[in-house]
Amino acid sequence: MRRLTEKKRDAWWTVLLVDPVATPLVRWTAKYARWVTPNQITWAALFLGLGAAACFAQADWMWLIIGAVLYHVSFILDCMDGKLARLTGRGSEFGGWLDYVFDRIRVLACAVALMGGQYARTGDVVYVWLALVVVFLDMLRYIDALQIFKVRHSMRKKIKARARAARRSMENQHPDAVEQEQRDELHFMEDLLRDNPAADIDNTHDELAEQVATGQVSATADEPENADGTTAPAREKVVVDLHQEFKSRFPWYGKFRSLLLRHRIRAHLISGIEFQMGVFIVGPLFGAVLPVTIGSGVLLMVFELAIIYKLLLSTRDFERTLAKYPVPEPVAVPAEVSVPAQAEAPAAEQNQKQGDDARI
Repeated sequence: MRRLTEKKRDAWWTVLLVDPVATPLVRWTAKYARWVTPNQITWAALFLGLGAAACFAQADWMWLIIGAVLYHVSFILDCMDGKLARLTGRGSEFGGWLDYVFDRIRVLACAVALMGGQYARTGDVVYVWLALVVVFLDMLRYIDALQIFKVRHSMRKKIKARARAARRSMENQHPDAVEQEQRDELHFMEDLLRDNPAADIDNTHDELAEQVATGQVSATADEPENADGTTAPAREKVVVDLHQEFKSRFPWYGKFRSLLLRHRIRAHLISGIEFQMGVFIVGPLFGAVLPVTIGSGVLLMVFELAIIYKLLLSTRDFERTLAKYPVPEPVAVPAEVSVPAQAEAPAAEQNQKQGDDARI
C-alpha cells in the first residue's frame, strides 16, 4: 500500500504530518468508496481551501485557528487525490493539470484573505506587501523548478547526442576500432538513484557507479538495442554524475542526505509545501502571521538559492563531461568533377534532343 501511494522522497511536512492520515484514508476510499474519483477529491480540496480563506478574512484569532485547520485538511485531500490515482490507476493528464491550477488558486485566495484581514484589523500596510510577497514566492518556486528541470534535461540530452556523434565519427574514421568503442553504455546518476532508491541510501554514489559497472545493480541502457531491433553486444557501463563538484565541496552532504532518505524525507527541507504550511497554518495558529511569514519566506529563498548554486556547479560538470567527447569532424564533401567544354556541348545537344522528343 505504501509503495503504491507514498512517494520515495517527499517533504518532511508530508511524511510526518500528512501521510499517516492520508494513506489510511486512501486505502479506505479505494476499498469502500469506489465511486470517489481523484478529480472529485481535488475539487473538495479546493472548496476547503476557499473555506479556509473565508475564515482568514475574519482576522479574529479563533477564525484564524479554524482557517489553519481547514487549510491542513485541504492539503491532506490535495495529497490524497494523487495517491488514489496511483493506487487505482484512474489518474489522467487533465487531473494533473486540475490539481496544479487549483493549488495556485488556493494559495492566491488564502494569501489575499489572510493578509487582507490582518490589514483591515491593524491598518498596517506591511500586510498588503506580504500578500504580494507570498504570491510572488509561490510563483517563483514553481517557475524555478520548471526551468531547472528543463536545463538538466537539456544537459543530459546534449551529452547523449555528443556521445552518439563521437561514436559514429569513430565508426567512419576507424572502422576496425568500432567494436571496442561501441561497448560504452551511458548512464546518469540521477536515473540510477531513481531506479535504485535503496542504493541511494546505503551506498555512496561512487559505490553505486561501481555496482552498475560490474552488473550488481540494474540500470536502463542508453541504447539497449540495435537499430534493427536485435540485442546489442555487451558494453562497458559508463556512469555520468553531474553533481561531482557539489559533492567535492560539501562532503558532509551525502551523509546528511542519506539520513533523511532513510525516513523518505528529501534534502530540500524548506520547499513550497513548508512555506505554505508556515504562512497558512503555523502563523495563524500561534497568532504570529507577520514574523512567521517573513521567516518562512527567507528560509524558502535560502533553499532556492542553494538549489540554483547546485545547478551552477552541475553546469560545470556538464561542460567537463561534454569535453570528454570530441566534436565530430565535418564529413568532407567530394569536389565536383569538372567537365571539359568540348564535352559539354554534345551533352547539351543530346539533352535538348531528348527534351524535344518528350514534348512531341
